[in-house]
Amino acid sequence: MPLYEFRCNTCGSFDAWRSMAQASEPMLCPSCDTLAKRIYSVAGLIFTPSALSRRIEQSAEPKVQQRQSHAHSHDRNQHQGRPWMIGH
Repeated sequence: MPLYEFRCNTCGSFDAWRSMAQASEPMLCPSCDTLAKRIYSVAGLIFTPSALSRRIEQSAEPKVQQRQSHAHSHDRNQHQGRPWMIGH
């Protein structure tokens, strides 16, 4: 259930958990029992500096790593008794 903000003309603003179907309906103020209307506010946005956003974009790109070959690692796994690893 989302949290909505309402404003009472007498007491000020307050928050209330309501279903989405009841979101636009007026609500009684918990302090004075008068009808309060829902406040529609903008979503909080965070602006990042351009240098930081470029660095984030660069670090998000995957890098190809070369696997080091271990020629004898396959033999070592067979000697440790792992039959489910055969052929992998």
